[in-house]
Order: sequence, then structure tokens, then C-alpha cells
Amino acid sequence: MRLTILGGGGFRVPLVYGALLRDAGRPRVEEVVLHDLSPERLTAVGHVCAQLAAGHDDAPRVRLTTDLDEALRDAAFVFSAIRVGGLEGRTADERVALDLGLLGQETTGPGGVAFGLRTIPVALRVAERVAAVAPRAWVINFTNPAGMITEAMQRVLGDRVIGICDSPLGLVRRAARALGVEPGRVAADYAGLNHLGWLRGLTYEGRDVLPDLLADDAALTGVEEARLFGADWVRSIGALPNEYLYYYYFTREAVAAIGGAPRTRGEALLEQQSRFYAAVAREPGHALAEWRRARRERDASYMAETRDAAQAGERDAADLQAGGYEGIALALMSAIARGGTTTMILNVRNGSAVAGLPQEAVVEVPCVVDPGGVRPLAARPLHGQFLGLIQQVKAVEQLAIEAAVTGSARVALRAFAAHPLVDSVPVARALLDGYRTRIPELASVLHPAG
Repeated sequence: MRLTILGGGGFRVPLVYGALLRDAGRPRVEEVVLHDLSPERLTAVGHVCAQLAAGHDDAPRVRLTTDLDEALRDAAFVFSAIRVGGLEGRTADERVALDLGLLGQETTGPGGVAFGLRTIPVALRVAERVAAVAPRAWVINFTNPAGMITEAMQRVLGDRVIGICDSPLGLVRRAARALGVEPGRVAADYAGLNHLGWLRGLTYEGRDVLPDLLADDAALTGVEEARLFGADWVRSIGALPNEYLYYYYFTREAVAAIGGAPRTRGEALLEQQSRFYAAVAREPGHALAEWRRARRERDASYMAETRDAAQAGERDAADLQAGGYEGIALALMSAIARGGTTTMILNVRNGSAVAGLPQEAVVEVPCVVDPGGVRPLAARPLHGQFLGLIQQVKAVEQLAIEAAVTGSARVALRAFAAHPLVDSVPVARALLDGYRTRIPELASVLHPAG
């Protein structure tokens, strides 16, 4: 079985390859094809994977290519983890917004809209090539903003595109552990959009135990999201929010914390990864050691500013050891390729799962996965406080898709202006102008008179 990874020169790709090395199931992945536009980054990641494979007699072969059709041909699964504009684009996503006093973040707020606008045309071209040369492949989308990009790609590939994120699984794990329950034995009532959802129930042995957790001060201290938002707030809404909702519930505090830091997250990662790739180019034999060092630094600094602002403390060691999106991707691939049935929280076409959202909207909900594909489970209706927010953000996502597909700057302006974290139309215009000036990949998407 062949797995293709788009964005194969990306820093997190060795996590996927490491998970494949630990996978003993059948059928198994025999070849991994890494595709990237940067030969230098591909070579560096190839060195890391080769050193990870040392001592494994049956390690999957790794092939590197910059040719998209060659990478896709005969693939059974395609993992899409592209970053249009690179980390330089991410730093612009953050800084243009921060300079206007708004949240500067990769996927949430105006930065997420800008990221989506320049990524969608590329994602659609990828989807078209998958349809042409690997029409039976399943596409598992890691590319952010995951919900928006998955919805755009589904225009070409339908339900064979599935979006994944590790945030909901991490939240469920933390909640279960705080209650002393094995995470694999609970059923989660989770609903929303990518980076915008709530854990509203946790069923264990036929009973919802989330109210027990919300009522227990000591247990809540074991849940990072409860420390981030505060016990009083999670009790008042009767749910545990996805960590990214901090940017909506504590907007001023988030802007102050991110804007007051010496570097944005994107700037820090750009510096860190530049050091990594340069070090591997100098000493390829130390690639794995360099990658592990950089990974520890990256994981420990995740959402550090917001945790500091909320006095939420350090990330739990168990979270750092549990792994993330690579485990979800392989579990999804395994369920489809090997049979059996499992339930996972995924980004899929809504249909009728979440009342109040369009059928074609991609939502993040528990799904049943088997060799026939992925089927979302119907969610309990979201009450107005939650539903109103996801309806507004989904409208922004769909406007951004329309703008990227048509090249209309007017529709892009509407997307920025409609976002709940953008407070005026003139500011939306300034955002659009700033992003078009700073990010060539975005400027090329939108027609000057559109």
C-alpha cells in the first residue's frame, strides 16, 4: 500500500513515518512518497526518516519527489499537509492583524481567512490531480484552516476528503484522565467546526460523567482547557471548549499576550525550523538528533502566550507523550483499509448532523469509520450561544472559499468584515490591503478590480 504525503518536507512528517514504523497491522504501508516544492527540505526530512528506520527490517520505503503527478500516482491514501507561502506567510498572517490591534493567529480570526484565501486554489489543483491520477485514493487533510480547506477540496473529490485535527481528541483524553477513566472507553458528545467546538458530554458505562468533572475543582485542574478558561467559565457554559475558543472568549487578553511577546508563534517557528534545516544540511548524520531537539522545543512552546496569560501552567507531560495528528491519521487510514468499525472526531460534510448549518458545510463531529468510509453521527442541537458563533464563522469560511474560487476581492472583503473578531469594515479593508501587500501568494489569487 502506498501513502503519499504532500508537504513532505514539513517538520512534522517524521511523526507520521515514526507511527508507520510502529504499525504492525495488515495490509501495511510499504512505500511512503514525500512530495514538496523544496528539494532541500525533502532531503532533510528524508535523512530524518532514514535514521528513524535504522534497525527496522521492514521499514516502509521512502521516495522523494517534486513532481505532483508522480507522487500521487497509485497512492491508496494521500495526506495533505501543505503550507502555501511557508512560515513567512504565517508571520504575515499574524503581524498584519496585530498591527491593526486584532488577533494575529494562524487559523483563528483574520489570519485564518488570509491563510485560507491563498491555500484554496492550490488545494483545489491538488484535488483535481488526485481525481485525474489517483481517483480511488482517500485524501486525509491536515492543511489548515482544516475545515475550510476540506470543504473546498470536497467540491472536487466529495466525501473522499476527510479533515483531521488532534485538538478534540486531546480534550477528550484530558477529560477522561481527570476522571480516572480510560479514554478509549468513553463516548464524546462533541460538536462544532475545526478549532471551534465544545465537549458537551462524556458518556462512560451508560452515564454522562462530564457534570461530575465540571463540579470537581480538583479534577478540573487536570484539564488544560479548564485551567485556560477558568473553572467558573466552563461551569457557566456547561461544557469544555476547544482550546482555540480562548481567542473568542478572551480576545483582549489573547491580543495583549501575543502582541506583547517578543515574537509571534510563526516568527518563533520560522527561526527554529530555519536552524533545523540548516543544521541538517551541514551535518546530515545528525538529522534525527536535531529533529528531536527542535520538536521538544516546538511542543513545549505550543500556545505558550495564552497559557501564560491565563496562568494555566505548563503543558501536561502526558499530552506531549500521547502524540497527535499522526496517530489520528493512521487510525483513520487503518479503519478504512483494514476493516472493523471505530468512532473518531473528524471534519466531514455536515449533511444533517449539525442542525442550523448548510448540508455542504464541513463540521467537526464524532463519526463512524469503516471500509465504506466516514459517516457523521447526529449531534444534539447546539444552543444559541454556540450555534450563533459557528454559523457566523462558517459563513466567513464559505465567503473565503467563494473569494478564492472566483478571485473576487469584494467577496474577500466581505469575509474579513463578517468575522466576529474583526470590528469594522474599514479595518477589514485595511486587513485585505495589508495581506495583499505582504503576501504575494494571496495577491495573485484576487483580481485587482474584483
